[in-house]
Amino acid sequence: MPIVVRIDVELARRKMSVGEFAERVGLTPANVAVLKNGRAKAVRFSTLEAMCRVLGCQPGDLLEWVDDGRPADTTEESA
Repeated sequence: MPIVVRIDVELARRKMSVGEFAERVGLTPANVAVLKNGRAKAVRFSTLEAMCRVLGCQPGDLLEWVDDGRPADTTEESA
């Protein structure tokens, strides 16, 4: 998957548990696990904003694009 979620890195830097993070962001620990494990298909901007607010970081600190060598899908449906 070309988008890597780095929540675990930011949590470790702040010595914050998944449970505390989930509560402060307004997610369930199970949903945080889905994000951390790269199984999420989408993230709402409001959720991303809450995560950045709680962690005091930028979206780029939580999400990283990694080139997997696949050609880009340029259809409008994929946007």
